[in-house]
Amino acid sequence: MLKNYLKIAFRNLLRNKAFSAINILGLSVGMASAVLILFWMYNEISYDRFHKNKDYLYEAWNRGTFDGKLQCWNSTPQVLGPALKAEYPEVDHISRNYSRWFVTRAGDKKISSEAIITDPAFLSMFDFPLLQGNAQTALNSVGSMVVTQKMAIKMFGTEDVLGKVISIDKDNFTITGVMRNLPPNTAFRFEYILPIAYLKKIGSADDGWVFNSVHTYVQLKPGTNPEAFAEKIRDITIRHSNKTEEHEVFLHPISQWHLYSNFENGKVVGGRIAIVRLFGIIAAFILLIACINFMNLSTARSEKRAKEVGIRKTAGAPKSLLVGQFIGESILIAMIAGTIALLAVYLILPAFNTLIGKELEVPVSNPAFWAAAFAFILFTGVVAGSYPAFYLSSFKPISVLKGAFKRTHSAFSPRKVLVVVQFSFAIVLIISTLIVVQQIRHAQNRDAGYDRGQVVYHWITGDLGKQYTQIKRELLSAGIATSVTKTSSPLSSVSSDTWGIEWHGKNMAEKIDFDIFTEDEGLVKTAGLQLIQGRDMDLTKFPSDSAAVLLNETAAKIMGFKDPIGQTIKDNGLQYRIVGVVKDFVIRSPYDRPSPLIIEGAQSYFNVIHMKLSADKPAADVMPAVEAIFRRYNPEYPFEYHFVDEDYALKFEDTRRVAKLTGIFAGLTIFISCLGLFGLAAYMAENRVKEIGVRKVLGASVMSIAALLSGEFMALVIISIVIAVPVAWYVMNLWLNDFEYRIGIQWWIFAVSGFLAIVVSLATVSYQAIRAALLNPVKSLRSE
Repeated sequence: MLKNYLKIAFRNLLRNKAFSAINILGLSVGMASAVLILFWMYNEISYDRFHKNKDYLYEAWNRGTFDGKLQCWNSTPQVLGPALKAEYPEVDHISRNYSRWFVTRAGDKKISSEAIITDPAFLSMFDFPLLQGNAQTALNSVGSMVVTQKMAIKMFGTEDVLGKVISIDKDNFTITGVMRNLPPNTAFRFEYILPIAYLKKIGSADDGWVFNSVHTYVQLKPGTNPEAFAEKIRDITIRHSNKTEEHEVFLHPISQWHLYSNFENGKVVGGRIAIVRLFGIIAAFILLIACINFMNLSTARSEKRAKEVGIRKTAGAPKSLLVGQFIGESILIAMIAGTIALLAVYLILPAFNTLIGKELEVPVSNPAFWAAAFAFILFTGVVAGSYPAFYLSSFKPISVLKGAFKRTHSAFSPRKVLVVVQFSFAIVLIISTLIVVQQIRHAQNRDAGYDRGQVVYHWITGDLGKQYTQIKRELLSAGIATSVTKTSSPLSSVSSDTWGIEWHGKNMAEKIDFDIFTEDEGLVKTAGLQLIQGRDMDLTKFPSDSAAVLLNETAAKIMGFKDPIGQTIKDNGLQYRIVGVVKDFVIRSPYDRPSPLIIEGAQSYFNVIHMKLSADKPAADVMPAVEAIFRRYNPEYPFEYHFVDEDYALKFEDTRRVAKLTGIFAGLTIFISCLGLFGLAAYMAENRVKEIGVRKVLGASVMSIAALLSGEFMALVIISIVIAVPVAWYVMNLWLNDFEYRIGIQWWIFAVSGFLAIVVSLATVSYQAIRAALLNPVKSLRSE
């Protein structure tokens, strides 16, 4: 019996080659799209889930009220971890992570790379296995270092580096461990590890409860109640700081680090999980649309199988056996389509990785993957074949064998409903893509408040800090740069903030968080900031500007001075005089409103040199001259520069990826939907072939018949537009609510999406409509 069913299934595939090819193509595209999304989703969901201690690992966060809002942040005092370990027996291990870029040297090799400075327990808390060395002792000495495979090869060209020495500034470190490269599904980013004791050596150690400079990770002992423990440690900072720091401490579990990072009113409300869920819905609908195509194309050819069903039922075959036969045929087609889909995924994955910025791979050596792939294909085959199986097996043998079986021309047939579902989803994706692109352009076209063109920065490494005056003089005298300034961080980011700002008239009970940026002088000219009041800092004319500040508009409004120029403020005991107010400029997210910003003078710290290059020549032409100057004064360190406009463009990267992915899957959805529309057009043309013949005999033109058939399909598409527009409007409004600087949804987006859907669907059905209208009526009516 099974052999007979397989023979019939293959015979039907070969007899109807065109429909079989469309069926397999639709399922293949849908399955491949869904698999790619599922790979990405699995990577996102599996972030840091591979640690054996995952059920006991937490990150310490702070929660406090600022500007009348309860806010959360995950930087903590360095003393928090040791205090938790010493005071609470529930704590098994703690680890403090301090991230920093260093220039490392080994012989003639010099590179800039990212390190974490952490406690020795880090290697036992988290599963980043050492290929060489002992994890229990690798970070016990201040002169020890653990490197990744990638770092070892960068520095020495081999992974066998145990015992070799790497220099950072004037300090030498002996490699005591080689770690396997970090997996793509971890939130940690580093190339080597230094011991926490090194913080004291570089002057970054702090034993107070005021400054938040590290990420603190906690491993609880098995059996500890996390909720009860969180309540016990809630006021630890308040107690140790004698109530000068009135914010609470809470624990955020490792399972939520990546997906749940957004907080409102002190509670987690989501994060990347929203995008994961969105693409999960997209994957489900794409697969469903592919299955709908299969249903439509299968039922469109139902008359060809009607007599087979009638004969089998007359011979005594029960309905359940027929259902099994047809579902078996759909599973066979799904197996063929699934094989093609997996091959396509394997070939497309490198390009997909480039698009999403990941390193996904097909786990061909994992038996669980093949089990999941088989289950996925089986599920697809059952879903796709269920409706055709029950539809075909429901034919009455008497009617079929008498030739009295007729398919009614219903206004609300299941096939039409399914096509409406397909196109509704496709139109929602088109509208969503256009809105996401508009939002990106809206933010890109926003006045950033400074001139990003021709502005280059270089981190202060080695002797650059000592030789800064000479470097600046040479850059200016040679006409390479028109302005040079030192700052605490690049223009497109901010590395420090504080709620310790005081000024005359401030309500001391109110906490307001200010971003802190520093400059020595000339930032306004270098960055092209727009002065509203006062002037920039100028140490030549005004030596006292080392204790001066600039405010942005938002900070000036908060302080409420009628005339801020000449007023004084205090930052943690240091007094500054306000010399200018600049227009708000984008230093954090271009989608958010500006934060209050204070630009402090030269009694602060500096990490970056910014240069405004001369506009007389392209930047690429003058960079060799800049490099020559930097190498002359800092020969022991590599010359590594960055363009501010490139850094600014990275702020749009995540949103741009969402737009690209949505656009790609919208295109695939339209393609698959058009296959479904093609199947329905074929079904209707086949069902009405005699009607068309009669109309032609009575004088109907080809165009009028084509318009008649196409009009029915256009009605389905218009219904889809009517359904899709409010759904898309609602969904995208929810998405846009996450942005403070956002667009309004314009009517033309819905009009363009609807027009595009109509044009594409009309082009799809025109072939079948014209083909049916061109049939010779003599052949159509001959059987009558």
